[in-house]
Amino acid sequence: MAPEHASPADPARLSRDTVPAGLVGPRPDGPAGIVHLGLGNFHRAHQAVYTARALAHEPGPWGIHAFGNRSRTVVDGMRTQDLLYSVLQVDQDDRSAWVPGVHTAVDVAAEDPAAVVTAIAAPGTRVVTLTVTEHGYSLSARTGGLNLADPAVQHDLADRAAPTTAVGQVTAGLLRRWRDGAGPVSVLSCDNLSDNGHQLAGLVRTCAAEGPDPAPAEFLDWLGAEVAFPCSMVDRIVPATTDAHRRATAEVLGVADPVTVPAEPFSMWAIEDTFAAGRPAWDAAGAILTDDVAGYELLKLRLLNGTHSLIAYLGCLTGAPIIPASVSQELVAEAARRVMREEYLPTVRVPHDVDAEDYMAQLLARFSNHALGHRTTQVGADGSQKLPQRVVGPAVHHVRAGRTPHLLCLTLAAWLACLTGRIRDDHGLLAQLVDPRAEELRRIGATAAGPAEVVDRVLDETGIFPAELAELTAVRERTATLLATIERHGAETATREALQR
Repeated sequence: MAPEHASPADPARLSRDTVPAGLVGPRPDGPAGIVHLGLGNFHRAHQAVYTARALAHEPGPWGIHAFGNRSRTVVDGMRTQDLLYSVLQVDQDDRSAWVPGVHTAVDVAAEDPAAVVTAIAAPGTRVVTLTVTEHGYSLSARTGGLNLADPAVQHDLADRAAPTTAVGQVTAGLLRRWRDGAGPVSVLSCDNLSDNGHQLAGLVRTCAAEGPDPAPAEFLDWLGAEVAFPCSMVDRIVPATTDAHRRATAEVLGVADPVTVPAEPFSMWAIEDTFAAGRPAWDAAGAILTDDVAGYELLKLRLLNGTHSLIAYLGCLTGAPIIPASVSQELVAEAARRVMREEYLPTVRVPHDVDAEDYMAQLLARFSNHALGHRTTQVGADGSQKLPQRVVGPAVHHVRAGRTPHLLCLTLAAWLACLTGRIRDDHGLLAQLVDPRAEELRRIGATAAGPAEVVDRVLDETGIFPAELAELTAVRERTATLLATIERHGAETATREALQR
């Protein structure tokens, strides 16, 4: 429990000595059995929580050695407080906090790339997990495979000892593991990629086979026999941490935690149970072990993530800084309901234990959680990496059936309006949107003769979207029309136009 001298105005720092009794998870046994890439808020509020709860049911060597990419903020914060941090669960009516306590080491990958390779290759490592976002997989939008033209990928192909990309790190670690005879291992993607496990396996194979020193055929055989790449679907809304969250954590726990993680109460994890060297008892912690991960993946990727993107971009255009403020606008709420029901739901096969009506109602309630404060600019970040995963398949589905997906086109148009710099940033939100292709999109926006040319050039020249989307004339034309409406009359008018079809 907190020391007597701690007060709400000046609480002691979170540590094993100060955390209130009963609010910290059990210590894992022995060395880390899990290496994780991507020490962000989502990992710490999702996989780490499931792992800590699994250890409460079944002790084991499932500590997590986690690597942040470049930032030292979380690494330094956790190191200062016994590798601990808290998860602040918030909804409209209540808030609570808990400390997972499952990490055994935290490091910065960019500062010591070789350490990542060594950790993956360690004999005690039995699972490697990733939360590096869609952008972190170095994908080519045109082929869906590894982007061999990416300078970072080229670096990793030339230097297996100090890779900088997630795929390069996993590949190099597995190569070392094979050479050292360290035994089987599982590599588990926990990012919003369709068929993420199989997709990651393909990227690793490509990375291993390319470059000046390609891996031998024996290594590729070993990959097939000794390394599992389970698919998974992850779901929990986890916003960026703010000072308000830090103050709330101090009030709830009575201790200060600068690296606390806010999260909604809802959490889901569907996992393909095809592990090569064991796993924590994640099912005892509430994870769903299933042979239908694809069904859960598409349901979440499209209904949740796709709708989330539309709400975020419309919010940025209408001056709504957080998702609940955006979806509280009647037109945005109607667009969200209808894109879910009419344009995303018909393109997925709903898992047998999911009630689609309940799922959609629950999503709208989750989007409306004002206490969470999920920023539209955070949800809208990296749209050039996210939208191809979310919009293309459903758009193709509808056009082939003879329908124009107006609200999917509105999603694309709103994203382009936010990133191409052709409208005034009256609310200061557009400047906050981060996207790896932002400079290119602004250049197109500045030199295009009009909205139609913007759409044509983005679809035809950038490689952001696969060719099959560019071939959909109905999508191309409708997106251009809605973009023109946004530019001339605003996002509200364009949304009304898309809804009236």
